[in-house]
Amino acid sequence: MAYPIENKLVIGIASSALFDLTESHRVYLEQGAEAYRKYQEQHHDSVLGKGVAFPFIRRFLGINQHFARQAPVEVVLLSRNSPETGLRVMRSIAHYGLDISRACFVTGQSPYTYLPAFNAALFLSANEEDVRMALEAGLPAGLVLPSRTADEEPDGGDGAELRVAFDFDGVIADDESETVFKRNNDVAEFHAHERTHVAVPHQPGPLADLFQKLARMQRLEERALRRDPAYRKILRIAIITARNAPSHERVVTTLKSWGVSANETFFLGGMDKARVLRIFKPHIFFDDQLSHLKSAGGTIPMVHVPFGVANRRAPAKPKGAEPGSDPRV
Repeated sequence: MAYPIENKLVIGIASSALFDLTESHRVYLEQGAEAYRKYQEQHHDSVLGKGVAFPFIRRFLGINQHFARQAPVEVVLLSRNSPETGLRVMRSIAHYGLDISRACFVTGQSPYTYLPAFNAALFLSANEEDVRMALEAGLPAGLVLPSRTADEEPDGGDGAELRVAFDFDGVIADDESETVFKRNNDVAEFHAHERTHVAVPHQPGPLADLFQKLARMQRLEERALRRDPAYRKILRIAIITARNAPSHERVVTTLKSWGVSANETFFLGGMDKARVLRIFKPHIFFDDQLSHLKSAGGTIPMVHVPFGVANRRAPAKPKGAEPGSDPRV
């Protein structure tokens, strides 16, 4: 019987998002692809340090420990490496005890085209070109930004709780309303548009599927709590948006039409999102605007979703590499 990947909530991750590849990437930039290959093979037993997305992925996989019979989530490694150079990554995965057994090695090519094959609701990478190409192809992707990794232990003060935060426009929803605002940078025009369309749900944005599947997964937790009042919920979802009244109503309309909701929703009206993020402390935060991500800083893992009108520019080329040549994942 074929493995039912279509029944799982799947995240595809590049090794550049999961681990700290600073040193090996320096070898690639300074000495080229062949030196990189030799370096990785010579260090295949050297465990890689934790990357920006490591705490999120570890806790995401921990969902299966609470629902062992369903095992509802999966993580797949999607890599530009060859199997030989990717051996160090797979051994590091085993060292940390991460339940990641499926992988895609495409030897110098971008792996994003295989997202549908793995039923992935998200592709996380530190390779901007790969992320932009995925989004342009209508596939869900996010660019992890450099930050200091602060990984709490499972038995720490927060237990195994997984906290995920999303911006709304250009992330969960499409960029229709953002386009209206960007046209003249006119807040009054934006609010007028939202009042006119208050009963019209937004079309899904690039991470709508991920948000909806996480929200629906909370129903498993609700059923578990009904069976066992001592059950401790592990998943918290927040929406942190620059919208405020009256444009907040269309957010409610949209989520209601999808049959989902967030645990916490913040309509900040232009306030610095870092003020909320420092308290919510997400293990990952998705936003389509770099200005919002840069303001938070610190140890919060930030993911840029370069989608829509706010990100219409040519993708940056990595220094010292031609497009498509970078072997990192």
